[in-house]
Amino acid sequence: MNGPLPVVRLRVPTHEDAVAWHRAFDDPEVMEFQGGRPAALSVYEELTARQRRHDAERGFCLWTLLDESGGVIGFTGAQPWRPNWGPVGEIEIGWRLGRAHWGKGYVTAAARKTLERVRAAGVPNVVAMVRPGNERSIAVTRRLGMEPAETYTRPPLDEPVRCFRLLLEHAR
Repeated sequence: MNGPLPVVRLRVPTHEDAVAWHRAFDDPEVMEFQGGRPAALSVYEELTARQRRHDAERGFCLWTLLDESGGVIGFTGAQPWRPNWGPVGEIEIGWRLGRAHWGKGYVTAAARKTLERVRAAGVPNVVAMVRPGNERSIAVTRRLGMEPAETYTRPPLDEPVRCFRLLLEHAR
């Protein structure tokens, strides 16, 4: 992505956003680093409900990502790391974008807004967990000023996952 970043909006996910996320992510390329297969609608219904709770309790969540025209194109945001391996207890930032919107700067613009919001909520540092080969996400971590840190082994698949870290006082 070269040039100015696009204008994006973030909103707390609605119940209807579960359908929009399901539609946007119903693509094996989009899901390549999340198991390779699109998830069922029920997964997104649970995820959007959990994000509404996170926002109410913590002041941040995985927000629905809207493009300039207000269309749902994905999500970005932050949430506590849930698995019982890796950076347990830390706040992870993350993103997922519909294939048609890749390479246009949406994730970088939205991730920067995420960093502003989590800093305002009092979060001192964040992590991003990225699987090897996910060069698009690795590029976003670099644009945000994140530093490579630990590598964890993801059970039960026994796959490596790279942890990138950022102290929010150093965020770009």
